[in-house]
Amino acid sequence: MSPAMGNPRLARLLAAAKAADWPAMRDELSAVSDDGERGWLIANATEVAGYEQWMPKAVADEPESGLALLVAGARQVVWAWEARTGLRAKHVSREQFQIFHERLGVAEDLLYRAAELEPGWASPWYFLQMSARGLQLGQDISRLRFEAATRRFPEHLGAHQQQLQQVCAKWGGSHDEMHAFARGSALNAPEGSALGVLVAVAHLEHWLDLDHGATDSPYMRSGRVVAELHEAADRSYRHAAYGEPVSRLGTLNTFALAFVLAGEKKAAAAAFTATGGLVTEFPWQYLDGDVPVSPYRTLRFRAGRP
Repeated sequence: MSPAMGNPRLARLLAAAKAADWPAMRDELSAVSDDGERGWLIANATEVAGYEQWMPKAVADEPESGLALLVAGARQVVWAWEARTGLRAKHVSREQFQIFHERLGVAEDLLYRAAELEPGWASPWYFLQMSARGLQLGQDISRLRFEAATRRFPEHLGAHQQQLQQVCAKWGGSHDEMHAFARGSALNAPEGSALGVLVAVAHLEHWLDLDHGATDSPYMRSGRVVAELHEAADRSYRHAAYGEPVSRLGTLNTFALAFVLAGEKKAAAAAFTATGGLVTEFPWQYLDGDVPVSPYRTLRFRAGRP
């Protein structure tokens, strides 16, 4: 696994978070002008345990800092989901749900305060999408928060990924709604946009719901799915305008899994090669939540890569 995903700034943020060094984190994040990158960095950096012990002091010391509030709120969201776990609701205890909702309530307050101090930022609304889903505030509220994020940053990948989850069947949406959102977002974005990965994510979500993780899925090998995967790849990471977004490694890992399940060995092998052997937790945790690198290696071999 590669916690920093080959990103030097994220590596520095993770090191600072582990050292409880808010000034170092603040300096790194203050140097980021791209709101999509800011949200991505914070989402990954707040996976480090322990913020809840020292971040309140940073907020108290800098009460007018939207950045401090944003990081504190993002950590509360992550911490809440850690309490709930990724299990289906029927397997989550009443006590876990109580802690989950309490932490999300704190997150909502922090993130709204961040949004008030930094009205041009999409990032607070991105994390508010996550808390909305956890608090089951409904499709209308979730859609409004998604729209608030994308008004500020139209191609915010994180916001689109959260909305895709919101319209999944498992969160009260449907397969049709999910695919329409994913494909519409990808096709309406400029060529070379990072949003192409939404199509692959939607097909993986559909596959999981139908086949419970089977790796020889007729669904993924259907002509329509294969064609849509190639179309999305051509409009995103295989397009000359794609560049080097911070989400690139996650996109490559996602398409590697989607293409190998679709039986597209050449496309899968190319995606695996482009990862440089760096493994992201998503989407491999769908196959092995404990050791995501294991299915990566197994399916990379299937695709013809050693």
